Amino acid sequence: MQFKQYPSYKNSGVEWLGDVPEHWSVIPSKFYFIERKEKAENTDKQLTASQKHGIIFQEDFMAENGRVMVVMKNPEILKKVRPNDFVISMRSFQGGLELSYLEGSISSAYVMLKPNLNVVDIEYFKYLFKTPRYIQSLQSTSNLIRDGQALRFNNFSQIKLVLPPKADQEKIVSFLDTETARIDNLIAKQEKLIELLEEQRKSIISHAVTKGLNPNAPMKDSGVEWLGEVPEHWQILKLRQLVKLESGLALPLNRINPDGKYPVYGGNNIRGFTENFNMKGDYILVGRQGSLCGNINYASGEFWATEHAVVVYPKKPVSLTFLGELLRTMNLNQYSIASAQAGLSVDRISNIYTIYIPFEEQIQIAKKIDHENLKVDKLISKQQSLIEKLKEYRASIISHAVTGKIDVREFGA
Repeated sequence: MQFKQYPSYKNSGVEWLGDVPEHWSVIPSKFYFIERKEKAENTDKQLTASQKHGIIFQEDFMAENGRVMVVMKNPEILKKVRPNDFVISMRSFQGGLELSYLEGSISSAYVMLKPNLNVVDIEYFKYLFKTPRYIQSLQSTSNLIRDGQALRFNNFSQIKLVLPPKADQEKIVSFLDTETARIDNLIAKQEKLIELLEEQRKSIISHAVTKGLNPNAPMKDSGVEWLGEVPEHWQILKLRQLVKLESGLALPLNRINPDGKYPVYGGNNIRGFTENFNMKGDYILVGRQGSLCGNINYASGEFWATEHAVVVYPKKPVSLTFLGELLRTMNLNQYSIASAQAGLSVDRISNIYTIYIPFEEQIQIAKKIDHENLKVDKLISKQQSLIEKLKEYRASIISHAVTGKIDVREFGA
């Protein structure tokens, strides 16, 4: 899609804006956004700010994310939010400002901005306040940018903003709503394709490890519900006859660092690094605790396996690739014990029935798995690259439109 520029430009005098259309204004933000300092009312429902969801009711956020948050009942320590307010949250230095379509109460640590609706199209500024260049400009107002940094109205008011005529704002919004919806639809299609590829991978691998590679092999009823029929020469046995399962060793949190010599494996792959190791070699690890308990990871070399990981020690000749994918197919998470934090009982899963097959057959199936993984990973990488390019284009088109680098006023006319 080709875009033209505006007829004439001027120097905005603002680094993050650069040149802007001649007929646009560049004015300190405090002249058309004022800070709302109202206290919450007793009847207000509590809101929360999220980069993913925007401003939503806290109860909806908890239901969506499965998280429990502290609900503050005292309106004296909460602030009022009204529809069309922009909210500076604790994450605004990372993700920009959030627009509220709701009325309610919110943390007193947040800053509410009331726009002058005579000159401000809130949807236009919703786009502008999320652009990377605006966020970088917001970051530059503080020397203490870090996780949880509180930005105040003073930070916001230091930044000069562009103010196009409202008619221009409305046309830019119309264009961006249409164009971003088109891009988002393309991204969704690529993400759906990745999902289908993952499902295809899972199905092919599951069939290989439970039915083998010979479609003409004589079959027998395994007597095990999750297995169904298996090749006649395969052995049915309990998992404890095939492997020994043993939890790793606890490691104090103060010994787990972002960097270090040896990786630390927990219930969901690498948690960090430490200066010692308790395992050496090639192993399969099963997540023991948390929502992802039962997941399968491979670890090699020298590493530390914590108590949240179950180390698999084979008792028979095995291909680690075959065994790992067999365990993945067994979906061990379904055997977790429900509690405040889900967990696997080693004794319980050790008594699950599974299969053992000739070693050479394992090797052939492992080669099939490696081939399938290589093929699917290549396809997924291609789709992910396309998604990244679409996201980059989306961000670029928004930035160019809201700062006047392209003229979209005739779009759809």
